[in-house]
Parts: sequence; structure tokens; C-alpha cells
Amino acid sequence: MTLKFMYKQKSKTKNRHLSARNYAINSQSNSQVKLSNLIKGLSPSWQACLPLACLIVLGWGYVAVAQTPAAGPTTAELKVAIDTLWVAIAAFLVFFMNAGFCMLETGFCRQKNAVNVLSKNLIVFALATVAFWAIGFGLMFGDGNDFIGLNGFFLGGADNSPATGEAYKGVFDGISWAGVPLAAKFLFQLVFAGTAATIVSGAVAERIKFVDFLIFSLLLVGILYPITGHWIWGAGWLADKGFWDFAGSTVVHSVGGWAALMGAAFLGPRIGKYQDRQVVAMPGHNMSIATLGCLILWLGWFGFNPGSVMAADPGAITHIALTTNMAGAVGGIAATVTAWLYLGKPDLSMIINGILAGLVGITASCAYVSIGSSFIIGLIAGVLVVFSVTFFDKLGIDDPVGATSVHLVCGTWGTLAVGLWSVGPGVYSWYGEALGPAKGLFAGGGFGQFGVQLLGVVSVGGFTVLLSSIFWLVLKATLGIRVSKEEELEGLDIGEHGMEAYSGFLKEGDATGFSEEQSSIGRF
Repeated sequence: MTLKFMYKQKSKTKNRHLSARNYAINSQSNSQVKLSNLIKGLSPSWQACLPLACLIVLGWGYVAVAQTPAAGPTTAELKVAIDTLWVAIAAFLVFFMNAGFCMLETGFCRQKNAVNVLSKNLIVFALATVAFWAIGFGLMFGDGNDFIGLNGFFLGGADNSPATGEAYKGVFDGISWAGVPLAAKFLFQLVFAGTAATIVSGAVAERIKFVDFLIFSLLLVGILYPITGHWIWGAGWLADKGFWDFAGSTVVHSVGGWAALMGAAFLGPRIGKYQDRQVVAMPGHNMSIATLGCLILWLGWFGFNPGSVMAADPGAITHIALTTNMAGAVGGIAATVTAWLYLGKPDLSMIINGILAGLVGITASCAYVSIGSSFIIGLIAGVLVVFSVTFFDKLGIDDPVGATSVHLVCGTWGTLAVGLWSVGPGVYSWYGEALGPAKGLFAGGGFGQFGVQLLGVVSVGGFTVLLSSIFWLVLKATLGIRVSKEEELEGLDIGEHGMEAYSGFLKEGDATGFSEEQSSIGRF
């Protein structure tokens, strides 16, 4: 009885297993039939794609299994990447300063010369790019001697950047301290070179021939600027003497200012600037865009000065940004007050130039001085620029935008300020024994650093005056550097470019009020 019962139980279990198996087989068969019907329902093109899709899926699966995890970037590689990004962003900011110069100079000049001023500011950076790539960068940073670089033209030659110090093996030892690729070094230095050439544009505005300005810009960026730059930033003889200029009060601004001064002197004043031995004001036609230009330049200076660290050092960048901003702000305030007291009105053009004067004045020392010292440096620069503008006017040097006062005078002041207020080694983390100037006079360091700074100012100024004078005189003797009297009265927009910036508006030349005799070219 028991055996019979057990047999029945086993038969039931077996039947259940068979039923489940048959169900599974039938289900699988049904699925296969459905899949087969689905495939058959596809078009021939889709059916042909199925094998390829299977191969792709199998390939992905194989790669996923066979691939070993890639090693992440090292700390050194990440540092190079971040430093390069910062240098590139700073270079873009400095490049945007070209827009600031365009707006500032155009607004300060008369409307009949607006196209000419815009054209010069636009084309000068294009020329600077080619000249600095072909010869300028090699003269400035290429290995050579203490006076001039002799390697690296067209960015050629050995280079293993971003290696630095003793690990660097290449022909650009003068800038081997920067731990970024060579392309980043060139890009950043290029925008500085373009700035030096742009400074000249404003001082010679409204009467220079367009072609002469183009030629002089090529000579300045390709030869003059790189040679003096090599003395200071290219490990040349002034650097060996201990001269320091962090971001270019002398290297960029004073060099551009000296070249601008000589250009304005050789050109002579604009027609109608001096009448009956009196200085006649020639107001700019659009102070709105001049103010916009000032604000763009102020913004660009946050790339100009902090970017010169050429590394993403948070302490250095923020400190330099604060000293830069403080000097610019105080320079604007000081110029406003000075113009109010000296000229009787808070002249907007003086406010603009006061801000720029403070920014130029702090450029050499922004990494080496305290924020309190930057206040004083900007204050003095703002006062200087007001008196400087009127001083050059009385000398008969006609500078429509005040470029010589802002860049030359305040660039010189800013360079000397390094020898007065630099804090010396051991105060800031980025400021070691061999990485900056000694203590300044007012920091308890004596006259040593000030004397070196004065030597640099005189040497660079003398060489720039000599070479730029040769350039201007050769151009004057061959092509003639000044437009005709008729072209100047009509406006360079028509005479040089055959177009107007404000077509349909009243021309300034139609309502100058100058008689034929009063409009003669001359000095005091």
C-alpha cells in the first residue's frame, strides 16, 4: 500500500516536471517563432543591419572586458594644465584691451578722424602678431648675450617647456622660469608687445600718414621693444644688475611712451592747436566711448598684472589684483581733485587718464608692495598726470589723448616706485631671495634698489629715444610722415580711407571757426 502511494507521488512529480519542461519548450518555440516572424517582417535593409549590430555589441563587450583602467593625470600635469589655463585667460583679457584703446583714442579725437584712429588700432595687433612671431620673440627671449637674443626666430629651435630651471633644455632660457608650454608663453608676451605699439597711436593721431604708422609699428614691435625687453625680462644686463619690472611699467609703457613722444615731436602739433601763443583745446567728439574704453582697459589690467605671475598662484594673483585696483581707483580720485583745483572743473578726460595713470604706475611694483603702498603710488600718479598733460602742451608737444603723460611719465614713476616701497624677501610667499627686488627706501632698504631702478629708466629711455628718432627721421626723409594741410583740415577719414565714421552728420571741418591764418601749422 505504501509502495503504491509512493509510486503515485513520484509519477505526479515526474508529470509536473515534464509539463514544466514541455511548457518551457513550447514557450521558447513560440518566442522563436515570434522573433522569426518579426525579423521576416522587417525590410531587407533592416535585416542586413542585424549582423552588423551583433558584431558591434560583441566588440563593445570585448573592449569593456579587455581594457585596463587608464591612470589619471599626475599632480604635476594638473598644475601645468591649470597654470596654462590661467595664462591663456589673462592673455585674452590683455588682448581685449585693444578694444579699450580703440574706444578711448577714438572718443578723445575729433569725429573727422574716427575711422583713421579705429583702423590704426585694429591693424596694429595684426602687424604685431607677425613681427613678434618672426623676429621679436627671438630677440627678446632667445638665447644670445646680455644685450640681444639670437635664437628662436619664428618660434624655432629646441624647447622642452613646460620644464623649468635646470630641467629646461632649449633656446628660450630667458623665460624658462614659467612652467607652461611655449605656445602659452608666446601668446602672453605677444599681447604685451601689441600694447606697446598701440600706445604710439594716440600720441600721433589726427595728422600722421597711415602707411608711416604701419611701418613704425613693425619696427617697434620687431626690433626696438624686444631689445630693451631682453635687457629686463630676457635675462639681459639690467636683470643681472637687479633691475625689476614685474608687469611692464618700463618694458611696455615707458618704451611705448618714449616712442610716442618722439613721434609727436617730429610730427608737430595739429593745425589750430596753438593760436596767438595760446594753447587751444580740441575736445574729443565722443566722451561716452572714451569712458567705455577706460573701463575696458581697467578690466584688461586684471589680466595684464596678475597674469604676469604666469602661474595659478592664488595668493599672488589676488594680492596683485588688489594692488592694481587700488592704484587705479586712487589715481582716478586724485586726478579728479587735482583737475578740480588746478583747472577749475572736474574734467572727465583727466578722470579717465588719472585711472589709467594709477594702473600704469602700479604695474612695475604690483607684486612687490603692500596695498597701502599701492594707495600712495596711485595717488601720486593721479596728480602727476594732470600736471604732465598741461606741461607737454606748453612745450608744444601735441598729444591728443595724453599717451605720453599716462604711459611715459607714470611708467617712469611706477618703475622708480619699486625702489621706494618694495617690501623685500620673506614677506610674501611668492617672493624669495632671487625672485624680486631688495627692500625699498621707505621699507628700510636704503637707496640701493632705487639706484638700480633709476639706471634702468635712463638706459631704456635713452636707447628708445635714439632708435625711435632714427626710425622717425628715416620715414620723414623718405615717405614723409605727415598728411597734407588739406587732408588734415578735411579729416583723415576722407583723405586716408575715403570714408566717414558718421555719414550724414555735420562735419567738424565745416564748423571749426579757424581762419586760414589761424589754422597754420606751428609751435610756440
